[in-house]
Amino acid sequence: MEEKDLFKIGGEKLTSRLLLGTGKFASNKEMPEAIKASGTQLVTVALRRADKAFPEENILNYIKECILMPNTSGARTAEEAIRIAHMAKAMGCGKWIKIEVISDNRYLMPDNIETIKATEVLVREGFTVLPYISPDLMTAKRLADAGAAAVMPLAAPIGSNRGLQTKELIRILINEIDVPIIVDAGIGKPSQAAESMEMGAAAVLVNTAVATAKNPVLMAEAFCLAVKAGRKAYLAGTGRVLSAGSSASSPLTGFLHDGEKIK
Repeated sequence: MEEKDLFKIGGEKLTSRLLLGTGKFASNKEMPEAIKASGTQLVTVALRRADKAFPEENILNYIKECILMPNTSGARTAEEAIRIAHMAKAMGCGKWIKIEVISDNRYLMPDNIETIKATEVLVREGFTVLPYISPDLMTAKRLADAGAAAVMPLAAPIGSNRGLQTKELIRILINEIDVPIIVDAGIGKPSQAAESMEMGAAAVLVNTAVATAKNPVLMAEAFCLAVKAGRKAYLAGTGRVLSAGSSASSPLTGFLHDGEKIK
């Protein structure tokens, strides 16, 4: 099943539908084990944490055998996001880029308009662009039309671990947008990741829930299993939901004493 159910994005075929962020770990040394336990093949990293001048602090030294996707964390405008993408490419981080444009310092909500602008430019320049957005249908359509490889709507405010607060809005994107929908930000438990996958999301990206767990490695494994379970449930097709009443799981006729006269 896993080999046949490939997740294709940016020309790459992936078997894992779990993406892992690398912020908030207590130490960089925890990351390699968590990455391995998660089974992920795609890891995001903030460019400001990639510093070749200080090997022990350079996060790139702890990420092996994965596709690296720098993000534009810290960008407040499309122009700044584009500049960060260019810097990442110049450092040898490849053509993948996750667009994050956030000028709201209180709630850290993405600026959808600036995100569209940055996506349009970077797609034309040959980047594989995955934009992070507040879930909005028209924004997602414009990003898909611009050539985004996927659209990444938030489930809840970033780093909050509150779960699928925007569930119905994400469901609309899944139903209406042709590019993969990757649920990003706010997922706090493996059960919430499974629910996202059951809805038909192509993948989920998790960071805080793993990095701040008491046992990050074990939590990474739990998310790996949850994403797989949710995907299998989606492929299997969940049973109908009754609006009222009940339905017996076994026939109510044909019992041993049916037809016998009760004395």
